[in-house]
Amino acid sequence: MSKITIKRREFIAALGMGTAHLMFAGPLSASNSRVLNNDPFQKVRLGNSGIETTLLGMGTGVHASNRTSFLTKQAKSESIDLLYHAYNTGIRYFDMADTYGTHQLLADVLPKMERKDLTLTTKIWTREGGIPEKARPNADVVVDRFRKELKTDYIDIVQVHCMVDEDWTETLKPQMDILANLKAKGIIRAHGVSVHSLDAMKNALQSEWVDVIHVRINPYGIAMDKPGPAEVVEVINALHRSGKGVIGMKLIGDGKLRNDSEKIDHALRFVLGLGSVDMMIVGFEEKAQIDNYVARMKSALKEI
Repeated sequence: MSKITIKRREFIAALGMGTAHLMFAGPLSASNSRVLNNDPFQKVRLGNSGIETTLLGMGTGVHASNRTSFLTKQAKSESIDLLYHAYNTGIRYFDMADTYGTHQLLADVLPKMERKDLTLTTKIWTREGGIPEKARPNADVVVDRFRKELKTDYIDIVQVHCMVDEDWTETLKPQMDILANLKAKGIIRAHGVSVHSLDAMKNALQSEWVDVIHVRINPYGIAMDKPGPAEVVEVINALHRSGKGVIGMKLIGDGKLRNDSEKIDHALRFVLGLGSVDMMIVGFEEKAQIDNYVARMKSALKEI
């Protein structure tokens, strides 16, 4: 894998102009960008997984741990209204996990949605902590519980959550094999991983098993696998070229940039401009926030 060098002064200047993504042009830039127009809800393909969904998706894991999150802590009616607003606005991708505790909320709103148009993603927790139980049943047992909680016959994407170890594809191979069998049976449509270290991301790049991967990406290195984006972008571009579906998360640094309008716009232009991130998810907390990001994305896509 080739290397690139980014001068910090030039990179900061590019951020100021909203053109930082252009600094990754050349041999490391992704080809065949799947962003086709200025619509945040245009359908994009997640690599070679066979799954198509909207460019913008909604995450449900804001301030999440131990099956609680922002959505589970506020009034249930408000969370259901927010989810339905996201759907009514155009979002068709909803991101969940066992640690978020949001399966039941989606189950309650699904009757108001066209299930066939949705992409529902959830994640299995295999590490210590994170969920109330100490036991870690096999993936088939966990996925069966997920389907019952969501009241759905199938789940579009099931991932192994929050991998940090560089050898996770070896230690979790039994669970990966179970998920592959569930995919063959049509119980899930695709499998993959969300990563929280660069070593884990590089390991995913080498794995044919990974259909779809969640990666942390923003131009500021906040809540990301490296404080500088260059090396992370290099691996993300390689993931894209390998045919894996790439979902960008932590766009605004795990919420740390939420009150900095300029940096939000720069982050949108940066991630969308890379061409190697198939779609992005944002953890929305208010209806107005959804509307605001839709307008920002339209502007960013027009500029790109």
